[in-house]
Amino acid sequence: MPYKIVLHIQNQDPVLGEVDELPTPTDRLLTIRNPRRVDGKDLTYISENVTTVLWPIDRLTFIEVLGGEEEDQIIGFVRE
Repeated sequence: MPYKIVLHIQNQDPVLGEVDELPTPTDRLLTIRNPRRVDGKDLTYISENVTTVLWPIDRLTFIEVLGGEEEDQIIGFVRE
């Protein structure tokens, strides 16, 4: 079950991504899939075709785990 998380990295903007498992106290690296900025834009310091990034845990200030597995529903206006 993948988790959506927000990484708060020292001296950088937060990064949104997915992980298969939450890190344990003994982990030294965190594997993030589909890294992007919180607003959904690409990270400028990562190449376009990169889908997985390893971040050292000691560079992180804290990690937010976003709740809920249900997908957000997009409600648009339809002209009838």
